[in-house]
Amino acid sequence: MKNTFSVLFFPRKDNVNSAGETLLYMRITINGRRTEISTHRKVVLEKWDSKAGKLRGIKSEIREFNNYLDFLRAKVYKAYKRLEEEGSHITPQTVKNEYLGIRPENNKMLLEIFKNHNDQLMNLVGKEYSLGTIKKYTTTFKHVKKFIAKKYKLKDLPVKDLDYQFITDFEYFLKTAQKCNHNTTLKYIKNFKKIVLIALANNWIDKDPFRSYKARIKEVKREFLTIEEINNMMEKKFLVPRLEQVRDIFVFCCYTGLSYSDVKKLSKDNLVIGIDGETWVKVNRTKTDTRSSIPLLPAAMEIIKKYEDHEDVIDNNILLPVLSNQKSNAYLKEIADVCGINKNLTTHLARHTFATTITLSNGVPIESVSKMLGHKSLRTTQHYAKILDRKVSEDMAVLKSKLRSKSKQESTSKTEKTL
Repeated sequence: MKNTFSVLFFPRKDNVNSAGETLLYMRITINGRRTEISTHRKVVLEKWDSKAGKLRGIKSEIREFNNYLDFLRAKVYKAYKRLEEEGSHITPQTVKNEYLGIRPENNKMLLEIFKNHNDQLMNLVGKEYSLGTIKKYTTTFKHVKKFIAKKYKLKDLPVKDLDYQFITDFEYFLKTAQKCNHNTTLKYIKNFKKIVLIALANNWIDKDPFRSYKARIKEVKREFLTIEEINNMMEKKFLVPRLEQVRDIFVFCCYTGLSYSDVKKLSKDNLVIGIDGETWVKVNRTKTDTRSSIPLLPAAMEIIKKYEDHEDVIDNNILLPVLSNQKSNAYLKEIADVCGINKNLTTHLARHTFATTITLSNGVPIESVSKMLGHKSLRTTQHYAKILDRKVSEDMAVLKSKLRSKSKQESTSKTEKTL
């Protein structure tokens, strides 16, 4: 939408001196909003032509004065044009500031702040952040940039112009123009909120636009493999070595709960003897830098032994020959078809399987599962952990047995009292 823009000169009629003179002002109006600037010149009120916006007369001093007004008008238009070419957010005040040569230092631009944040994160890759973390912020940056271009027709937006409507309109943009689902949308908004908090901390904005914003993540039914599906996959013979390799790494993740990025960086140094005298794998998680300590189950140990003489393992001093995440997920789709598994098989699904099928459904306390997964809170673990109906059935069977035993004891006691 194109801005409506005009410049008008007018005399102050409420402050006329004894000579009939008053100060002349210049009014800048954009989309119905306006601001005023003094020309620091006086005019005789009776000689002012309001319709023409200039003094009446043909004398040289009058022509000179009117030419000066044309110069001021041209200067305002140039200021407007500069802001337009820069892709700046144009308001009467920003044009006035540009005209006066005022560029406030605290007039920070949103995308400028966002880009600086992402650049700093990029410099800390491998130290404090993973490439995955960088990717989610760079993707969010692209979405915000597209939104500003579409909504405001600008290349950037002053961060002080952020408000509640910006947040809600951005949410709608993500769900419609970008076709993001509800939970993905809220993840992008959460990433964007960090930039807003940076602006608040630096006093670049006075109010938090998120203050009244409320949105909840919708609970998603997370898929996992059953023990039967895992066993079927392990027993399947593959003619293509790469499929077998990807299958083995996936099963290793199912029995350790490690993410793809953590398995990929494992070396023999991550294998330690635990307090029980058994082999454990200990690694700092790439995503959160928290420590995961996991006693290795026999199935996981067998896979390590299977690949200890693999060329990649020896040459690169790694524990397992892990392909790229993209190739692994592509092969997993093929493995699912071959094994008759009607689920969206991904490297991350193995982590859900460990939490649900391997540990919790077999009676491992959620506190222990949380520690092995490297979670900072039980609440995070609960998103992964869905107790199987079979486990509920087993637990209730134990309860039924206890109740039957208690009932028999009470019945026996009553009989003995009667006798």
